[in-house]
Amino acid sequence: MATQVTATAAANAQRGSSFLRIAIALQTLTIFVQAVSAGLLLTSSYGETLHSVGARVMYGASMLYVLAAVLAWKPGGGSPRPVWHASGFLALASVQVVLGIAHVPSVHLPLGVLMFGLSVLSLARR
Repeated sequence: MATQVTATAAANAQRGSSFLRIAIALQTLTIFVQAVSAGLLLTSSYGETLHSVGARVMYGASMLYVLAAVLAWKPGGGSPRPVWHASGFLALASVQVVLGIAHVPSVHLPLGVLMFGLSVLSLARR
């Protein structure tokens, strides 16, 4: 009976870890798309709309990362470190949105590059 409970817990932990990996990959992809749409913002008339929609999608992906981190941590009782990383990322995404709305590209662009690098690093660690 105890081995069956352990096996179920291990399967749930694996499923949570997979969801977390998918959430990080989605976040990384959306940040990359934001970089592409930033280039389009400078060269085309529809770039601003694409970048604006992408910002909302990227923010949603950051919220999904937090949810996935909590779901991966809570049932298995593992380390809360991924939750802290995801929460920090959501805070960075919030700052990024505010800077974008305020049209402060001198900080907005480098922060976007930093976020992409951190997201790739987080994905590589999973």
